[in-house]
Amino acid sequence: MTLAEVRKEVQSVTDFLVKLDCNPQHPVKVLCIFGNTGDGKSHTLNETFFGGLEVFRTSPTQDSCTVGVWAAYDPSLSLIVLDTEGLLGATDKQNQRLRLLLKVLAVSDLVVYRTRAERLHNDMFQFLGQASSAYLRFFTPELKALSSRCGLEVTLSSLGPALLIFHETSRTDLLGQGGKVPGKAENELHKRFHELGNPPEAFSSIRYVGVKTVTPPTDFSGLLEAVRKQVMDTSTRSSRPPGHVFSALQSLSERFSGDIPEDQISVTSFFPDEYFTCSMRCLSCRARCKNGMNHLKDGIPHEAEGLCQYAHQYCNKVYICKRCYEGGREVIVVPQTVASKDNRLVGLAKYAWAGYVLECRVCGIIFRSRQYWYGNRDPDGSVVRQEVRHVWSEQESSSTDQHNAAQRVLDEVNAVIQTVNDYSAGPTRAVASWLTDQVAPPYWRPNAQIMECHGCRKPFVAAERKHHCRACGEGFCHSCCSRTMPVPERGWGPSPVRVCEKCHSNGKKKGAVADDVGRSLLPRMVTEVAQSSVDKVSSILEYPLGFVKDAARPSYWVSDSEITNCHSCKKLFTPNMSRHHCRACGQGFCEPCSNCRRPVPSRGWHHPVRVCASCGKKNGDL
Repeated sequence: MTLAEVRKEVQSVTDFLVKLDCNPQHPVKVLCIFGNTGDGKSHTLNETFFGGLEVFRTSPTQDSCTVGVWAAYDPSLSLIVLDTEGLLGATDKQNQRLRLLLKVLAVSDLVVYRTRAERLHNDMFQFLGQASSAYLRFFTPELKALSSRCGLEVTLSSLGPALLIFHETSRTDLLGQGGKVPGKAENELHKRFHELGNPPEAFSSIRYVGVKTVTPPTDFSGLLEAVRKQVMDTSTRSSRPPGHVFSALQSLSERFSGDIPEDQISVTSFFPDEYFTCSMRCLSCRARCKNGMNHLKDGIPHEAEGLCQYAHQYCNKVYICKRCYEGGREVIVVPQTVASKDNRLVGLAKYAWAGYVLECRVCGIIFRSRQYWYGNRDPDGSVVRQEVRHVWSEQESSSTDQHNAAQRVLDEVNAVIQTVNDYSAGPTRAVASWLTDQVAPPYWRPNAQIMECHGCRKPFVAAERKHHCRACGEGFCHSCCSRTMPVPERGWGPSPVRVCEKCHSNGKKKGAVADDVGRSLLPRMVTEVAQSSVDKVSSILEYPLGFVKDAARPSYWVSDSEITNCHSCKKLFTPNMSRHHCRACGQGFCEPCSNCRRPVPSRGWHHPVRVCASCGKKNGDL
C-alpha cells in the first residue's frame, strides 16, 4: 500500500499528484470528514483507511491538531481522503474556515460526519442542513460554470455527495436500534432535519452508521464497509482523474476568497450569505451586492435586490432615451452644452440661445431645454425615462455630464476669449459684453438694452462697467449695485452675490423664477470671476480662469495642487510651465506629452480634445 501525506500547500496539479503519489490517469473518488473539535476525526481516518498509521496527525493536547485541510491517498479504494479542521474550535478567521469546509464538501463524493455525542445534537443537523443550502445556492452554479469553462468531466453539480453519519456512543442506544424495519435510523434523521427546517437536499443519500463502544478500541469495520459500498456505487457519482479534483478546488478557492468585515456579517447560521456574496454596498442606499464573490473577474457588474434612492452627493439619477427603451435598448443620455455635430463656437451660441441639449447616440438630438419661446416641456416622461442607479464606487458616483459640464463651458469661454486676446481694449470690451449676454441667465437684462443705471438713472459711458443684480437682473452702476447677500431662489446657492440696494433692502428676489434657472446659471457661475475685469483680456485669462479652473475641474481630474511632475516623462513642473489634463485619464502632463487631440465620448467630450500620448494611441473610442 502506497501512502502519501500532504503537509504543505500545493500550487499546481503536478505538485498535487506528486505529493499524493497517485497515477494522474487513474480515476479517484474523494472522501472528506467533518465533526466537532476533539471528536477524533483524524484518528478515525487513520484507523479506517490506513491500518492505524498516523497519516493524519493526532494530539492529546487541548489545541486543535488539524488546521486547514490535509490530504492523503488510499490506493486500495482509489480514494483521496481529506481531513478538515474541527468545528467549534477557537479561531480568529471563522468565515474563512467555514468557507473552506464548504469548498471541500463541494469537491467530495462522500461526506462523513463524525460525532461521539451520546445523543445527536441539533448543531449537527443545522450545520449539515445549512451546508446543503449554501452548496446548492452558491457552489452548484460555479461547478457547472467550471465544467463548461475548463471542459472537465465533472458531475459534481448534478448530484451532491453522499452523507454518512458515523455515530459512536458508550452508554446510550444507537439510533434505530431494535427496529425491525430497515432504514429506520435514516428515517429518523430525515425527520430531525425537516423539524429544524434544514432539509439536506444537496446530499444524494444519507446513511447512518452507529457503533457502541463500551470497552475501547472502537470498531471501525462498519464505517469501512459503508464507505467501500459507496465508493463502488457509480450510479450517481463516477470516479474522475485526480487532477480534476485539484482544479475544481482551486477554482472554488479563487472564486470564494477575500476578507469580509465582521461588522457586515449577520451570524444567523453556520453559512450566512455574507460568506459567499460580494461585500460591496451601494454608497447611496447601502444595499449589498447580490452577486457571488469576485464576480467582476467574469465581467458581471454589481447588482442589488431592490431599487436605489437618490442622493445628491452621488448624482445617481440617469436619463434613458424613451424611444430606445421602448424598442428594447437602454441608451443613457446626459445634458450637454454642445451637440456632437456642432463645433465649439456654434455649440456655445446654440447653448446660450436654446439651452442644454439631450442627444441620444441612436436617435440624435431629442430635446433642447429652451427650444421654444414658451411651453417648453420637461424631458422626463416625454422623451426620457428617469432611473436612479446604485452607486458602487466614488468613480461612478456622477453621470458624465456632472463630471465635466462646467469644464466644457469653461473651455468654450476660454476659446472665445483667446481669439480676441490680441485685440485693443475697445473691441475686447465689446466681445466681453457680448459674451456676458450669451451666458447670462434668462431673467437678466441684456447689456445692449442697458443705456443707464437702473438705480440712479445715470447714463453709462463707453468705458463704464455694467453690473447685474443677481436678484432682479437689472443693470446698475458700481455704486448702486455694491451690496451682497445670498440669492438661493435664483439658483446662486448659499454664498453672497452682488445685488442692488433695493433688493438688498427687501431681502428677497423680484419677479418669477424660471423653470430652468438652475441649468441656465451653470455657464454664468463658471465665468463669474472671468467677467470681473474687461479692461485687459490678458488679466481675464491669467487670474480669473485660473481661479475658477479648480472649481470647474471634473471629478476624475487630478487637482493642480497634486500635480508636481508630468505623469509621463516625470519632468518637474516650474511656475512657467502649464499643467495640461488628459481628458481621458485625468492625469496631469506637460505640453509635449499631451499634444494629441481625440474625442472622448465616454467622458462627455464629443469633439477632439487634449489627450495624453498614451490615451491617444489606444484603439477604439475613448
